[in-house]
Amino acid sequence: MSEVVINEGPSTEGTAKIVYILYMVGIFFGITGIIGVVMAYINKDDAPEWLRTHYQFQIRTFWIGALYIILGSILSIILVGWLVLLFWVIWLIVRCVKGMKSLDAKTAHPDPTGWFF
Repeated sequence: MSEVVINEGPSTEGTAKIVYILYMVGIFFGITGIIGVVMAYINKDDAPEWLRTHYQFQIRTFWIGALYIILGSILSIILVGWLVLLFWVIWLIVRCVKGMKSLDAKTAHPDPTGWFF
């Protein structure tokens, strides 16, 4: 009798960490954020379930962040947009640090569909 081994696919937690880092570097060089979201989309289907929550969180971080950037850019004409852009920077850093913390603990992200921190 042979034993059946179910393979969940390769763990791509190193890639998930790179995506978080690319997002933070994207504050200064926007193209790295786009590279990060592409990497998240490519790796999410092959990842184990706990890691899939990180990719979902990263993809939502990109799109919600894009919304904040567009809103902040439009509102910068009346100066309040600069506060929105500052909020985006702080928001992005906090989300990435919290995401990396749970990634290092090898646990699923606690709230992958959340909008704030």
